[in-house]
Amino acid sequence: MPLKWEFPGGKIEPGERLEEALERELEEELGVLATIGPKVTALRHDYGNGAAVELHFFAVEEFQGEIQNRIFRDVRWVGRKELPQYDFLEADTALVKDIAEGKILQSNPGS
Repeated sequence: MPLKWEFPGGKIEPGERLEEALERELEEELGVLATIGPKVTALRHDYGNGAAVELHFFAVEEFQGEIQNRIFRDVRWVGRKELPQYDFLEADTALVKDIAEGKILQSNPGS
């Protein structure tokens, strides 16, 4: 879905654990070596055309390297309260709202 904002990540390869897939995807997409933290949430989203996705979100509080834009049109690092200003994929909108409202990922108050 072009021109929509999304969180980095991607498909799990055969034999990969969820955390391993995210670690690989963050290196491929952003060029960082991340320490994958606890799972934040998981959700399933059904699109109107019959397609569905299952998404697993993890906290990443530490990484090594400078963020590089390797595949996206644009990359932004913003405070949680700013997230709803961006046009996210439909599957991500409930999570974006919960993060912005401080219901999850509250480690940086006021950010």
